[in-house]
Amino acid sequence: MGGERVRRGRGTPARAAVYAACGAVLLAGCASMPDSGDLRGVESTPRQDSQVRVYAMPPSDDATPTQIVQGFLEALTSDDADYKTARQYLTPEASKYWRPEQSTTVLSDGPGARADREPREDSTALTYTLTGTKFATVDAQQAYAPSSGHYSELVRLVKDDKSGQWRIDAVPQGVVMGKSDFQRNYTSFNKYYFAANVDVNGASLPMAVADPVYVRRHVDPTTRMVRSLLTGPTNWLDPVVRSSFPTGTQLRKGTGPLTPDDRGKLTVPLNDRAADIGTGRCEEMAAQLLFTLRDLSPAVEEVELRADGGQLCSLTQDGAETVATRGALNQPDHLYYLDGKDKLVRVAAGSRSPDAEPAPGALGQGGQRLRSVAVARDERTAAGVGLNGQDLFVSALAQGATLGEPLLRSQGETEQDRLTPPSWDAQGGLWIADRNPARPGLYLLEEGAGQPLQVRTPGLEGRIQSVRVAADGVRIALVVENGDQRSLLVGRIERSGPDEAGSGEQPTVTVVELRSATPELEQVTAMSWAGDSRLVVVGREHEGVEQMKYVEVDGSTPDVPPPAALTGVKALTAAGDDNAPLVAFSVDGIVRLPSGAQWQKVADVTEGKAPVYPG
Repeated sequence: MGGERVRRGRGTPARAAVYAACGAVLLAGCASMPDSGDLRGVESTPRQDSQVRVYAMPPSDDATPTQIVQGFLEALTSDDADYKTARQYLTPEASKYWRPEQSTTVLSDGPGARADREPREDSTALTYTLTGTKFATVDAQQAYAPSSGHYSELVRLVKDDKSGQWRIDAVPQGVVMGKSDFQRNYTSFNKYYFAANVDVNGASLPMAVADPVYVRRHVDPTTRMVRSLLTGPTNWLDPVVRSSFPTGTQLRKGTGPLTPDDRGKLTVPLNDRAADIGTGRCEEMAAQLLFTLRDLSPAVEEVELRADGGQLCSLTQDGAETVATRGALNQPDHLYYLDGKDKLVRVAAGSRSPDAEPAPGALGQGGQRLRSVAVARDERTAAGVGLNGQDLFVSALAQGATLGEPLLRSQGETEQDRLTPPSWDAQGGLWIADRNPARPGLYLLEEGAGQPLQVRTPGLEGRIQSVRVAADGVRIALVVENGDQRSLLVGRIERSGPDEAGSGEQPTVTVVELRSATPELEQVTAMSWAGDSRLVVVGREHEGVEQMKYVEVDGSTPDVPPPAALTGVKALTAAGDDNAPLVAFSVDGIVRLPSGAQWQKVADVTEGKAPVYPG
């Protein structure tokens, strides 16, 4: 095989990066490209400067085949809007059929390229093999998924008879790049849809559901996110959400980059598919846009939708919260935990004071000692598991409320083989798992009462050790023990069955398409939702030390600093609201982590355990 090798990855002297460093105009002698040998160097662009723009250089006259391949790989990591420079490395026919938007393949250390034979002076065709180790993929819907295994694709070059120039005439669809270039080029944002068949405590407001996608950081991300929102949800989320945009709605033909005016109003012109909608539906559409753009374009304070030459509706950021509800916008009133007498107590959310008051109702009176608790999102009801882990109790958070008989009882022989801590969904449903090896299962008590419904979990291997339901009510996070590993999995909640009130029949509830949110962690010990599509998790890699980190539901790592290190974490809770600090139970007791600060003690280990925010 032999042949020349080019290497593109961590440590590569990137043409595109050198060009960016030299300025918008390429200076003579600023950069030169080797034409053979291994290429090694440094990361193409410093990630800490997110404003650095990278532009590729076109092929030089009489570029060698190695230079053409290397230049093309570099151009894939540039900020060219339509990969115009990358296409200059292709023949016209190859450029016509190449679809860079089809997928992005991310490799651990960037693509290497090996010529399949030594080029000769009379050569008119050559092939190179692109190789690497897969790390992740982003599909045509911009959905991220972790990946692994060997990457190997062929690139074929031909020499033009007339010009004598080498060009690529066969190239894999999509683009490929190393992890460091992907982290510089792409960023994750949430687009928002509405939960289908989810009635939040009888409220009329629809529940917004986050659908994370990756877009190119410097290539008009606002317009791209709007187009992605109009296209519809990703395949994984699609079965449980709806969009208020009529099918076929797109930006009006010829619409340029979307930018807000100096008053923060963004005008979004749509095609005629949206022309005949009513005001209520239009405002739901505007709310989807405003939720989607809130973090991406903070300057957008208002959205105006237009179609068929006229205004459909206009909605402000504050107005969006009156049209739909969104989990991360719901601020908890209290933090709850169990005191030294194993009864439920609470403090004001965000309070630095360790002084707690008993929670109103039976669970705060101490008549039933508790092992773990969960508080409904409206803070009107609480559920607790008895001290031995065997019984599940539910009681109103109101003075004078009594404690009835257990609603669920585990037959596990030990405490570790009995009930997990419970979790409440957005509908007021109570979720809990039984770890009994003889009869493991996931259960749902609609409205926190009645006969427990066993939830179907097709394809699940292992025992559920922890349960957390997202605020949107359509996604669930599970820590699953299988053999000597404990993994964090995220599944989609699908509901079907009788809709008639009073029918006496229970619906069928199924958790499907479970996928790993932390493929690199082998031992997950604690986790909690920490936003609309984000979780905070404690675990360790193979033979590694315990770590705490944020992860996205798609398995990617957000570009945010991880929480400060904390030793011996036994439990963890977070609120969607960024103003509420992260709270943990560790060897230091109950501690809180305010934004930008270090961990601070809330209660001694002898005085408190099992902290939870509502949910």
